This record gives sequence, structure tokens and C-alpha cells, in this order.
Amino acid sequence: MLLFNHGIRFDRAQPIHLHWDGLKGWGLDRIRKTELSNLTHFPGAAGTDEAGRGPLAGPVVAAAVIVPDGFDLRGIQDSKMLDPKQRTAQELRIKDWCVWAVAINWTETVDRLNILHASLDAMRQAVQALSAVPCKVLIDGNQKVPGLAHPCETVVKGDQTFACIAAASILAKCERDRIMTRFGSEFPGYGFERHFGYATPEHLEALSRLGPCPIHRRSFAPVRELIQPSLAL
Repeated sequence: MLLFNHGIRFDRAQPIHLHWDGLKGWGLDRIRKTELSNLTHFPGAAGTDEAGRGPLAGPVVAAAVIVPDGFDLRGIQDSKMLDPKQRTAQELRIKDWCVWAVAINWTETVDRLNILHASLDAMRQAVQALSAVPCKVLIDGNQKVPGLAHPCETVVKGDQTFACIAAASILAKCERDRIMTRFGSEFPGYGFERHFGYATPEHLEALSRLGPCPIHRRSFAPVRELIQPSLAL
């Protein structure tokens, strides 16, 4: 997959390295807030975020994004603050102009690793899949991502602070919503296309009535409590 950034072609097979040495020529030697956004732009850094830590079903999805200098940040913000139409519009812009990658850990991995470790592992995969090597990785939340050789910094509410993390939150949310919408057709009756696997009253009622389907997380209490009696028989 080829990505373009200010006329520089990034080929995943031939990654370039974005280190502080040599960045001044691109105007990347400063961190600043822009006049058009309340988010901070950290040129050369990758932001990473996940979607799907809380649901009872489906994968956890992570994204990593390097936002190029000069990118119009208007409309980029925490994905939870955008409606679906706005998220999709920003997703297209991010994928057109930024360096990005998305990683997915499916239900089996969530149950095997637990949701925290599966989320961090998806973030690691996304960062390592970037076609350019960032000078720093900004991680949403307070947990370091194991296995990254890059300088890293955790940022609580990072998707409301740094543009690159907000962009990653948009990609992760859009990708996961698409996956869960497809699961809504594959496993009818649960309403995945509406609640995306979260523990809404509709979902809990369907789970009680229909029982767990293959994408439900057996390690999560509401699902585990339904299957444990049957395992004991």
C-alpha cells in the first residue's frame, strides 16, 4: 500500500525514519497548537488509540497515525465527539493525507490475552505497521505499549489533546463500526449494527434470549455467567 505525504511517497516495503535530525527542513522542529484546532500538533510523532475495549462482543481495533505538517486539522477531534457522517468524512481525509495503519485483535485473542493486553497489543501492531518510523509515539491512556522500540509517552485523554491521537481514534472507531455492522448481518437478532457490541439493554436482552454467539467475549462477566451453567452440566 502506498501513502502520500506532501509529495513524499511512503512505501510500506521501504519505510523511512522520521527522527529529529533533519526534520527542521520540513518545519517539524516544533510542537504547537494550531489556530484552527484546539488540539496540539506534534509533527513527526505517531498517535495511537483503540476502539472496542468495553463491548461484550467483537474485536478490539487500534490505529496509529502520523499527521503531516500543514494538514488541515479542522474537524479532527476525539471520535466520540463526532457523529458517524463526520467520522467517515474525517476518516477519508486522514487516509488520503496521513501515514496510518490499523490493527485488529479478534475475540479469541481478547479472551486469551484479556482485553487490556489485547488492546495494547493491537496498538503495538498498528505502530509497527506504519510505513514511516515516528520520532515518538503518543499513546492514549495511562498504559505503556510493550514491545515498541520508539520513545513513547502516555497521555490521559490524549484523543482530546493531540491531533495524531484524535486521528487514530477516528480510524479505529470507523473500522470497528464497519466490522460490527457486518456482524449484525452475520448474527441477526443481537443488534450489533446498532450498539456495536456494547452492553445496552437491547444487547443484554438478546444475549439472555439467544445465548452467546461466536463473537461474544467469553472472558467478560455477562457472557461468562451465561455459559458457565451449561459447562457445569
